[in-house]
Amino acid sequence: MAKGLLKHQERQAALSLLGKDLARRAKSKCEICEASGVPLAIYEVAPVPSEPDYDHCLMLCETCKTQLENPKRLDPNHWRCLTKSIWSQLPVAQVVSLRQLRKLSEKQDWAIEALEHAYLEPEIESWANSELS
Repeated sequence: MAKGLLKHQERQAALSLLGKDLARRAKSKCEICEASGVPLAIYEVAPVPSEPDYDHCLMLCETCKTQLENPKRLDPNHWRCLTKSIWSQLPVAQVVSLRQLRKLSEKQDWAIEALEHAYLEPEIESWANSELS
């Protein structure tokens, strides 16, 4: 168990080195819901590469991060922001948006509509689908 803890701590340290660059990119706003003036945390998007990668990370508010990590706590109304974030310039934000919209489309008409209007590059679709395998 100590070995796993050490690996986790090393990964967290490596992720924190990306923190300044990620915060700069995010302009101190959640990269999904655009909440500002709230603490932000680094969120790694699966599949997670062996070494922490800037392009696989997002800066998220606590609400977004908590709900992504605990799908049972999902508040569909919070995720209406996905209709905007699906069009983000950041591939990693598009991947998270697409995955969440797919989950929400099971019960939310607005999510179905957002998915119908979304166009993503094949690489983004492939990345989003990679979580399924």
